[in-house]
Amino acid sequence: METLAGPGATMAAWSVLTARALTTFLMLVLPRVSQAPTFSFPFQQPETCSHNQYFDISALSCVSCRANQKQDARGTSCVCLPGFQMISNNGGPDIICKKCPENMNGITEDGWNCISCPNGLTAEGKCHCPTGHILVERDVNGSLLSQATCVLCDGNENSFTIANALGNTCVRCEPTFINASRSCECSEPNILTGALCFSSSGRFPPRVISAARQGEPGMSFISEWFAKYLQSAAAACWVYTNLTSCQALGNMCVMNMNSYDSALDACWLFQFIFENTAGLSTVHSISFWRQNLPWLFYGDQSGLAPQILSSTPLPTNFSFKGQSQTTELKFVAASYDIRGNFLKWQTLEGGVLQLCPDTEARLNAAYSFGTTYQQNCEISLSKILTDFPTPVFYDIYLEYTDENEQQNIWAVPVLNLNLQHYKMFVNQDSSSSKWLLTRRIFLVDAVSGRENDLGNQPRVIRIATQISLSIHLVPDTKNGNIYPPLITIAYSDIDVKDPYSQSVKISFSVKYEMNQGEAFIQTDIALGVLGGLAVLSSLLKTAGWKRRIGSPMIDLQTVMKFLVYYAGNLANVFFIVTMGTGLYWLIFFKAQKSVSVLLPVPAQEERFVTYVGCAFALKALRFLHKLISQITIDIFFIDWERPKGKVLKAVEGEGGVRSATVPVSIWRTYFVANEWNEIQTVRKINPLFQVLTVVFFLEIVGFKNLALMDSSSSLSRSPSSYIPPYSRILRYAVSTTLWLVIGVVQIVFFAGFYERFVEDKIRQFVDLCSVSNISVFLLSYKCFGYYIHGRSIHGYADTNMEEMNMNLKREAENLCSQRGLVPNTDGQTFQIAISSQMRQHYDRIHETLTRKNGPARLLSSSASTFEQSIKAYHAMNKFLGSFIDHVHKEMDYIIKDKLLLERILGMEFMEPMEKSIFYNDESYSFSRMLYYGNEATLLIFDLLFFCVVDLACQNFILAAFLTYLQQEIFRFIRNTVGQKNLASKTLVDQRFLI
Repeated sequence: METLAGPGATMAAWSVLTARALTTFLMLVLPRVSQAPTFSFPFQQPETCSHNQYFDISALSCVSCRANQKQDARGTSCVCLPGFQMISNNGGPDIICKKCPENMNGITEDGWNCISCPNGLTAEGKCHCPTGHILVERDVNGSLLSQATCVLCDGNENSFTIANALGNTCVRCEPTFINASRSCECSEPNILTGALCFSSSGRFPPRVISAARQGEPGMSFISEWFAKYLQSAAAACWVYTNLTSCQALGNMCVMNMNSYDSALDACWLFQFIFENTAGLSTVHSISFWRQNLPWLFYGDQSGLAPQILSSTPLPTNFSFKGQSQTTELKFVAASYDIRGNFLKWQTLEGGVLQLCPDTEARLNAAYSFGTTYQQNCEISLSKILTDFPTPVFYDIYLEYTDENEQQNIWAVPVLNLNLQHYKMFVNQDSSSSKWLLTRRIFLVDAVSGRENDLGNQPRVIRIATQISLSIHLVPDTKNGNIYPPLITIAYSDIDVKDPYSQSVKISFSVKYEMNQGEAFIQTDIALGVLGGLAVLSSLLKTAGWKRRIGSPMIDLQTVMKFLVYYAGNLANVFFIVTMGTGLYWLIFFKAQKSVSVLLPVPAQEERFVTYVGCAFALKALRFLHKLISQITIDIFFIDWERPKGKVLKAVEGEGGVRSATVPVSIWRTYFVANEWNEIQTVRKINPLFQVLTVVFFLEIVGFKNLALMDSSSSLSRSPSSYIPPYSRILRYAVSTTLWLVIGVVQIVFFAGFYERFVEDKIRQFVDLCSVSNISVFLLSYKCFGYYIHGRSIHGYADTNMEEMNMNLKREAENLCSQRGLVPNTDGQTFQIAISSQMRQHYDRIHETLTRKNGPARLLSSSASTFEQSIKAYHAMNKFLGSFIDHVHKEMDYIIKDKLLLERILGMEFMEPMEKSIFYNDESYSFSRMLYYGNEATLLIFDLLFFCVVDLACQNFILAAFLTYLQQEIFRFIRNTVGQKNLASKTLVDQRFLI
């Protein structure tokens, strides 16, 4: 048929099939493609399922059980209803149930068989037996009985048996029942408590026992754990000397914060037993440790704590380095559960006492000797409840090896800050003589805070939120001897409301301390001696200042000046002492092998930080004083240039001309003044390079790691290792050392290379004065100042380039006289002490010169005032020039060298009475009026500013930024105010000072 139909029919059939297939595909696919997929479904929890539903752990939703089934106890499966036996169980909800016959309506304990129950049924449909009977469903060989039987356990003297908690076998009665009543019943007048039976005629106190849980105000209530087990534990410990019960009683005392009161609580009961067992021997000859009892207290005698903590050093040595040396603190703990059972010996490594999670290496760093450790975190309350359902108790010991290579342990005392002794928190007192030391601790107690039912969520959970381990070094030790470590612990009671939204802050720390009294004494001695020298130096400077201002009277200004000088000297004293102290701790702590010194703790650093603050404040006062002195100096530029001939000049208003002297160009004066303005803030170091280099060595190279409070001297630290906190003293020592070293290197390079081979701006300024035929007259005090002799040896400087070069060539070839003020000398710079007569004459001219506060107000002043200022300027120029040329015999001067002692003390012994004195000055000391001559003050001020900022914020980068910022601010102020002063004193237009 296909052959006869031909190709056309075949193609038609193929088209039909293709169309049908495409239609089917579109019907199946298009709805899915056009409808966007969803990935949400109803949220259900197991407790929301009804009694005939179970929670499907795969589908995460409630699913109905099959017929004759109900939800099991967990809620994630199904069980048969009462009266139905199980005939198939493939795990989970996949079970099949079958109804039992009427004559066998009970179900066996395993649920697989039906059985007749003569004594009735329980709510679950299983056979019921009276109290004291056990249920028997099978024969000895396991054959199922047709009818269950209830067998009474033999409680007679030969057997003393009773049904167990499951009711399926007979067990021997608890020994206390037999001891008290010679039976398995605790009938009156015997006392039944905590599933134990005690005779009413025993030695136990008859008073009512308090089950109150001691805590913070408003947090005390009746603990279900204490109500249920306190009396029985105390009775078993006291009557039967039961070791586990004694440990359990001790645990309850620890859970009550070792607090002792008149109430008959856990600690009172423990102390009662302790005091009434004095006849028993002690454990390991320790009087506080009674046989059969745990060691909880060190005694309550006043002054006992200091003896325990600082009377007997540990018989072992510790060191920072060495393979065979003791470099680790090996703590071990005997751990107990809440019921008093001994769990195990364990080391504290791995974070046993550290609630905050971290890597094992970082957790174990807490026990590296000499490493100050600090760990803080915030933990969810739900996690704590999950990780610590019941408390674990620890007795901490320090393991060590004595001189005979014998392994021993030393008990570590505990200072519980929550301990109350007759309602007083004695361990929070600042005096250690009032402390009551204890032994046992726990981390989390979620049991004693439960009320009414131990299965309920705790009302309050008690957490060790602060644990601090203190190690004290023995004074004057050279071998790393320490006193017994002290664990200080503080607990917090957390009111449990919503554990998933509540959290608690936890801290764990290890600190090392030594008596710093000797160090403080040595520091005070150094401050006293150097402070006395500072007073003497300040008196000498004040005396020199009085001579320089020409005033013999002691007035308020003199006192203020002395205080300013003393502030500067005292700042240097504080700086020297603090830097010496910092270097001492840096070198001796980091370099020692056998430990003899430990770093001061933060509280002991406060005095050091105060000294640094004083150094900065006093140095800032001295710096501001110098800054003000520099911007208020008297300065005048003496122009030695003389007019060259005469010119014809038109006369206004007359229409004619007349001859006049050629005016001297002012540009040379402007040029010298501008150069003076430029060198005002020139320094011997580059401030930006200084700051960047210090930060580079601290942050990049890693010198900041030397300031960490551990024994390592490495400049690099692994990111996975623990990073201790920084010591403020070591940060100060490292940063000051780097700052000074880099600064000194810059100064040496500047003086030894840059000024010799590149540029010396101070000497260049003096040369410029000579080339410009300008001298500089400076008065820093009323009768003291500096003189730069710039008079040209050629007689003039306003010339062309050819003649200028010729003059310089003649100087280079010694074809002319030298530049010095004294003929045939090179001395151009002098310190000058002027007489009072010369000063008075200077002031009379200067008053006219500065009457209108300089040329900034010339545009608004009258022509007569301007002409008067011009006349005063020429008068001052003529007067000072004639003074230098010895024209005024009544105001003459002499030239001499300073004595060596005068140079050392920085003062002049001779007073310029009739004649002024010019002291030869080859050291260019006029630079003291500039930043250049005060580099030491600037360097130390910047250093102290950097350190103060770093001590405040612990950030080298921020300190560097702020230091550079203040440098630029003061530089701007110095330039701006200096320009105004220069313009005011010299009539130089400020617009020409760049």
